[in-house]
Amino acid sequence: MTTPFINVPFPDAVAKGATGGPQFLTDVVTLGSGEEQRNICWAQAKCKFNIGTGIRTRAQMAAVIAHFRVVMGRAYSFPFKDWADFDAADQQMVQVSSTVYQLVKRYTLGGGQHIRTITKPMSGSVVVKVSGAVVTPASIDYLTGLVTFSAPPAATQTATFQFYVPVRFDMDHLPIQVENYDQQTVTQIDLVEVPE
Repeated sequence: MTTPFINVPFPDAVAKGATGGPQFLTDVVTLGSGEEQRNICWAQAKCKFNIGTGIRTRAQMAAVIAHFRVVMGRAYSFPFKDWADFDAADQQMVQVSSTVYQLVKRYTLGGGQHIRTITKPMSGSVVVKVSGAVVTPASIDYLTGLVTFSAPPAATQTATFQFYVPVRFDMDHLPIQVENYDQQTVTQIDLVEVPE
């Protein structure tokens, strides 16, 4: 089943002040000996953001209310710019077929690596290279992150790009407190990443 998606980015000015980041799910069991057993439930992190910390003006609150109403609370997902992690440089793509490649971002630590699939690159931001030389692929799908070549590329394919995180509101009710005309607050408005 396809998740309903509205391709209208969340207001940038509010996103810039949001609090949040990646979240994993791990079950930790303490054994009788005192040792721990950790079970990894999610292979990929899901981002979670509180955008209540980013609302500073009446106009920003109005933009959040409009966005909330159009996406109908939790019903539709949409693009969100995570200002702490929104770009990638010269990332080797993952091959899907002989001519189709998926955009990814690689995170490395020592000898370990975590590969994050990028499905919502920002329009016009993707620069593709083959063996270090910039090329124009046959197509770039900005709703899936798939890059298609007209013929199988002969060497290493990399991409530099900026990207959005597909998210949805984690609430169907927006509890706004009006303190005066120019001051409206919401303590917590959570957005959660939607795996694709």
